[in-house]
Amino acid sequence: MNEPIRPRILVIDDEAGSRESMAMALDKSGLRVQTFDDADKALRFLRDHDETRLAICDLKMPGTDGLEFLAAVREQNLDLAVILVTGYGSIESAVEAMRVGADDYLTKPVDLYELRQRVANLLENKQLREEVTTLRQMLDKKWGFESIIGSSPVMEKLFDQMRLVAPTRSSVLVVGESGTGKELVAHALHHASPRRDERFLALNCGAIPADILESELFGHERGSFTGAVNRKIGKFQLAHGGTLFLDEISELYPELQVKLLRVLEERQVMRVGGSELIDVDFRLLAATNRDMAKAVAEGRFREDLYYRLKVVSLEVPPLRERVGDLAILIEHFLEVLCQEHGANPKQVSPEAMELLARHPWPGNVRELKNVLESVVVFHRSDLIEPSDLPRELRDGAPGPVSGGPVQNLSGAPRTMAEIERRAILETLELTKGRRADAAKTLGIGLRTLQRKLKEYREQGIVEE
Repeated sequence: MNEPIRPRILVIDDEAGSRESMAMALDKSGLRVQTFDDADKALRFLRDHDETRLAICDLKMPGTDGLEFLAAVREQNLDLAVILVTGYGSIESAVEAMRVGADDYLTKPVDLYELRQRVANLLENKQLREEVTTLRQMLDKKWGFESIIGSSPVMEKLFDQMRLVAPTRSSVLVVGESGTGKELVAHALHHASPRRDERFLALNCGAIPADILESELFGHERGSFTGAVNRKIGKFQLAHGGTLFLDEISELYPELQVKLLRVLEERQVMRVGGSELIDVDFRLLAATNRDMAKAVAEGRFREDLYYRLKVVSLEVPPLRERVGDLAILIEHFLEVLCQEHGANPKQVSPEAMELLARHPWPGNVRELKNVLESVVVFHRSDLIEPSDLPRELRDGAPGPVSGGPVQNLSGAPRTMAEIERRAILETLELTKGRRADAAKTLGIGLRTLQRKLKEYREQGIVEE
C-alpha cells in the first residue's frame, strides 16, 4: 500500500542556524522540507514544483527580501501559503506583512512549537479550501448548466435566457410539462447566481397536505396546534440568503396564495402561532406544469400572485419539440446508467434509434431515462435492438412513413437530424401539405414544424 505524499514546505532564511532549526522541527512533524538561503533560488524552485503547499520566509534578507518574495508569489498566482518571519518583533512589520498578503507571521527567535502549530493550521485550512473547491466543481457538474443536456435551438434559447436571469434577484416561474427537467433549471439558476454558496431549498406544493404546508413554509411555535411539541423553522426562514424553489406552485391553496403574496411584497414572515415578524431575504423560483393563465381565468389562482411570480418566465420545451437532442440525451444517459449499474457500455442500433425517435415521449426526459435504465438493467447485450425496448415503443410508436430503412444513400446509418427531416417531410406529403395535421401526427407544435421547414428552406432541402 502506497504511503500518502507528505506536503512540501520551503524554509527561506539567510541565517543558517535559524533555517536549519525550523527545518528540523517541521521534518519531525512529517513534512517534506526544502531549505534556501536566497529567495530568488526559492522562486526558481517553485516554478518547477507547483505541488509545494507553504513557504516560510525571513522578512529581512540580502537581495530579494520577504516582502518582494511574497509579491512575486502573488503576482505569479502561485497557490502557496506564506508565513513571513521578522527578527524585529515590531507591530509595524507584522501589519505590513499581513497587509501585502501574508497568510501569517512569526517573530524571531521562532518558537518551534508555535511554528509547527501555525503551519499545521494553515495546511488544514488550505486542504479545506481545496475540498470546498472540489465539492463546488462536483455540484456545478451535477446542478450547473452542463447538467442540462441539449444543443437544439430551443434549448440554446433557454440557456441564453438562463444566463441573463441567473445573476439577478428576480423571481422566476419555470413552466414545462412533467418530466422536462424544471428542477434542474432551478438548480442551475441558483448555482449560477450570487447566492450559490447559500442554501437551495425545494418544496413540492402538490405533495404536502394543505394543513401541513403552511407549517412547512412559515414554521410554527411550540403548542400552536396539536402535535406541535417543538418550535419549527419554516422554509422561508431557512432559505434566508439563499434560494427557495416551490414546485407545483399551481397547487397552492387560496389562503396560502394570499400569504405568499404578502411575504414576497413585505419580505417578512410570522410563524404559525407566533407574534414576531421575521425578516427574510430569499430568491423565489417556482415551477408548474399547468396552464397558469387558464388557472387565473378560472379563479383557481390569484392574478396578482401570478404576475408577481412571473417577473421572469422560462419555458422548458417538451422532448417532442427537441428531437434533435435525443441522440445526445441517449448517449449521456447510457453512459451514466451503465456506470451506475456496472454494465458494459452500450450503443443503440439504427432500428432501435428509429423507434426511439418516433415515440412521442409524453413523460419527456424522465420517461426516456426510465426506459433506458430498464434496458440497461434487464439486457446485457452491448447493442440495444428494437426487441430490447418496452412493448409500448415497439407496438405503439407510429410506423415508418414509407417503411424505408434507417440508412442514408451511402448505406451508412442515418443521423437523428436525417430521421427527423424524413419524418417531417413524408408526413407533410401524406397530409397533402396541411401543416396543422402534420404537426398533430408528428406530436410536435405547429410553430416547431414551421421553424423546421424554414431551416430546410434555408438549407436548400425544400423549395419556397
